[in-house]
Amino acid sequence: MHTVVERELELRLILSPERGIPVPARLTYRTDDPYAAHITFHINSEHPVNWTFARELLVEGVFRPCGHGDVRVWPTKVHGHSVVLMALSSPDGDALLEAPTTQVSAWLERTLRVVPPGTEGEQLGIDDALDQLLAQ
Repeated sequence: MHTVVERELELRLILSPERGIPVPARLTYRTDDPYAAHITFHINSEHPVNWTFARELLVEGVFRPCGHGDVRVWPTKVHGHSVVLMALSSPDGDALLEAPTTQVSAWLERTLRVVPPGTEGEQLGIDDALDQLLAQ
């Protein structure tokens, strides 16, 4: 039986230092894919956009800058509010998104309660499969 932890929230797509537009999004974590965090943008549109990256990256990015390449995450303050910035790069273009730290942290805490860090492999049954292989 797999568990899904979801959270809908509004992100801001940063267009310039002064301008941003709201983007409805959904954070999804599934125990059958325990290392990954999924974000779906434009959830109510005909063409939702999905991104998948390491949950660990988001956990760390709430506290300090991390990641390189396609996904970078770092904390900052905007108008006195704590936010998490996510810079996403793909062949289709780049996006800078701002998410409220409290909402992202609350969702991450729920995922960490379901699958504590370091136990992801157990979720996949890798250990059991290895034990069976090695026992033969």
